[in-house]
Amino acid sequence: MNNDTICALATANGVGALGIIRVSGNDALSVVQKSFPKKNLAKQKSHTIHYGYFMDGDEAIDEVMLSIFLAPKSFTTENSVEIAFHGSPHIGKRILETLTKNGARMAKAGEFTLRAFINGRIDLSQAEAIADVIASENEASRKVAINQLKGGITNEISFLRTDLLNFVSLVELELDFAEEDVEFADRSALNQLLDKIELKLNSLIDSFQYGNAIKNGTAVAIIGKPNAGKSTLLNALLKEERAIVSSIAGTTRDTIEEILHIKGHAFRLIDTAGLRETENEIEAIGVKKAKEKVENANILVYLADAATENFSDDIEMIKSLQRDDLKLIICATKIDEVSPTTYEKVETIFRNEISQEFDFIKISAVENQNIQDLKNELSSYVEQLKSAENNVVITNQRHFEALGKSLDAVNKVKEAIIFQISTELLAYELRNALEHLGEISGEVTNDEVLGNIFSKFCIGK
Repeated sequence: MNNDTICALATANGVGALGIIRVSGNDALSVVQKSFPKKNLAKQKSHTIHYGYFMDGDEAIDEVMLSIFLAPKSFTTENSVEIAFHGSPHIGKRILETLTKNGARMAKAGEFTLRAFINGRIDLSQAEAIADVIASENEASRKVAINQLKGGITNEISFLRTDLLNFVSLVELELDFAEEDVEFADRSALNQLLDKIELKLNSLIDSFQYGNAIKNGTAVAIIGKPNAGKSTLLNALLKEERAIVSSIAGTTRDTIEEILHIKGHAFRLIDTAGLRETENEIEAIGVKKAKEKVENANILVYLADAATENFSDDIEMIKSLQRDDLKLIICATKIDEVSPTTYEKVETIFRNEISQEFDFIKISAVENQNIQDLKNELSSYVEQLKSAENNVVITNQRHFEALGKSLDAVNKVKEAIIFQISTELLAYELRNALEHLGEISGEVTNDEVLGNIFSKFCIGK
């Protein structure tokens, strides 16, 4: 990797009180020095701040503050300078132009973090956590990302990987003494270690559903026949008139998605077209899209109009949408228009016809009755995904896939021991398991994986 000097805007590109430009590399100090002549930067201590004017030749571009971080005590472990300037996009552009004229080059996306990883300042999962911290949109995702940034995932598996590495060494040693038929690696101890690794991997894999809900939000499809009150419910949950509500059946033709935060968790509410057979081409497209949204949803909130008497179409529709991994909440709507005995009968009808477990809530979106009960039910869905035994939560698809591969490899090693296959094959399976475990922290990786990860970063990070 090049150690040339790079620069980039680290703050958002737009007008603000301040903007910050980062410079990192072997010549960071000398590059900035050419535009900051009044102080000898080479003689300054690390972690110090210096006031002055940033110059382009004889022209003062802006009044700035320089923060100096000397290697290795910087984010990239290289000499680094951060230039705080008045937050004008034009001034930022002029400073970057001057820096490149002084010998720096513009950084690529994620290059500062990549250098921190390559130079051993952070591992790969921590590098990914930085992107997650920046992208966090709620309290839950922030906490998970910060825990990962502290090395949570790596700490969980690193000691197990170290123990496994010791066994790999002993099995490899057996290969060197193959003719003497000796066993340096205690197979029963190896089995115990594999059981521990399997337990830990399963625990981490199980946390992914919760992690995915935290990171991407929980998809909640609001479904029902026309005029069941779907758009009214969406507006009541959001506490704003987001969707058009009318007494005309089929008013909602397209899906509407909005984010609702409940107790620190994000829910993607999806209002859909009313489900019915229709000759109207546009409405039919809306019905098709509604069903597609259910296919990708975590929770189905089905609305049944309690003021009606025939629920056969509702029951048939629910049965056609059921999935084992889809949480079902049936809401009897418009309870302000009927007596309590009526909507109690509605619940009995659905209980008798729907075999899948579901929650039943009686609501009136117009009168805001029991809307909080529905919010509590949504929140409890996410809470029950959380493991009480595991503080580390997997939110990253790459980690999830690497953990799955690791688990497969560990199971193959266990099978190899049970069937007493040759030491050569046992060593191969052990190395395979070791490699997949190492993929998570970046101890084992390749350029393609790194390129894919860091291309998702913004320039300047």
